[in-house]
Amino acid sequence: MAMLAAGCSWVPLDRLIFFPDPFVPDPPPGVEERTITTADGLRLHAWWAAASGAAATLVWSHGNGGNVASRADVVLALAARGVAVLAYDYRGYGRSEGRPSEPGVYLDAEAAYDSLRTRGVPAGRIVAFGESLGGAVAIRLATVRPCAGVAVVSTFTTLRDAGRAHYGPLAVLAGSRFDSLARVRALSLPILVAHGDRDEVVPFGLGERLFAAAREPKRFVRAAGAHHNDVFEAPGLLEAIVAFAREVTA
Repeated sequence: MAMLAAGCSWVPLDRLIFFPDPFVPDPPPGVEERTITTADGLRLHAWWAAASGAAATLVWSHGNGGNVASRADVVLALAARGVAVLAYDYRGYGRSEGRPSEPGVYLDAEAAYDSLRTRGVPAGRIVAFGESLGGAVAIRLATVRPCAGVAVVSTFTTLRDAGRAHYGPLAVLAGSRFDSLARVRALSLPILVAHGDRDEVVPFGLGERLFAAAREPKRFVRAAGAHHNDVFEAPGLLEAIVAFAREVTA
């Protein structure tokens, strides 16, 4: 995940935050392609992974790079464990229309959530889930839509904090973007925060700070030895996500 790749104030900051991959392969067996329309009229591409007898459904917000296919193996692994997943691409990613921005990706998450509700999925079965920058999107979604809980992996307190770890004073360019710290303090939902303790992109300490700011009930998972991109390989992490999702939707 690249946060603030340059310090040139005349470069639109969105280009330094979002790194979409336009290529999306065909979905793997058992995954259904869906089209979601946002409030501002854009068409988003999404993958739906159903799960037999699922009581919990994750709205999956991915990181700032790649696209909906980047974590296909994890999505399938969760579905195999009984948790359904709606993974969607932000505007400008994969086959989704438009150009990404902070307000835009928030609208995209709302549209993904609303599409589940339209299809009859109760709010009490929906867990807002996000990885890396997607954690900020998931936390924000949980402040504007009723959810059973929120689960975030490898995410940060604020974009400025994450940028400071790599670019020092240049991180001021991020301003108040993606302020999860303020939002998580206002959440009154169960939250799971997981973070690799060898994360080289979003420092482990930011995950700890975010967790400390959250209200109870909350749960922290330290992914021992995990870096940013291999965090889902950490022993027990998928099981912890599944257990949390089942518990809050029971």
